[in-house]
Amino acid sequence: MTQTEAIRRIVAETVRSEIAELRGFVDRRLAELSAEVHGTMQLMDFSETSLTSQLRTIHDQVAGLLASPASSRNRGLELEAVVQATESAANRIMEAAEAIAVWLRDGARDPASIALATESVNAIFEACSFQDVTGQRIRRAIRDLQHVESILTDLTPAVAAAPPAAAADAPPSEDPPQTALSQDAVDALFG
Repeated sequence: MTQTEAIRRIVAETVRSEIAELRGFVDRRLAELSAEVHGTMQLMDFSETSLTSQLRTIHDQVAGLLASPASSRNRGLELEAVVQATESAANRIMEAAEAIAVWLRDGARDPASIALATESVNAIFEACSFQDVTGQRIRRAIRDLQHVESILTDLTPAVAAAPPAAAADAPPSEDPPQTALSQDAVDALFG
């Protein structure tokens, strides 16, 4: 074996050794990148699944509100009817009370005047009966509004407590906010 062949053999072994080491490094790095891509895909899939679930919940709740009977969707009309009934009853009560006041002022004691005063007192009692019907309408409207409020409350995230005054006065940080993940959660993502 000549000196040139020996050098070639040493160089070839060195190159093979270096290539094998480089191949091992590339294989390890590809495996690491693959694990990172897999973990990222799992996070994206989790986010997509969570978002899909939340959107489905919102859709179901809105569909439930729209599917409710027409009477529960017309609570504004119900409340307007309450206002009108209250106004009408108040007018009837005032007219009857005025008729009674005139009767008392005139001091009329004849049977026709007494019948008119009795009729006015009965009109007051009848006019006061509006309260039962309007109370039912108001209770239904309140119940429906509370139902909508609870749905909207469920759709919105919990409101965080207000920051302390010192923190509120501090200048905002230029660093982006960090999402805290536990080491176990990161390890679980990467295998």
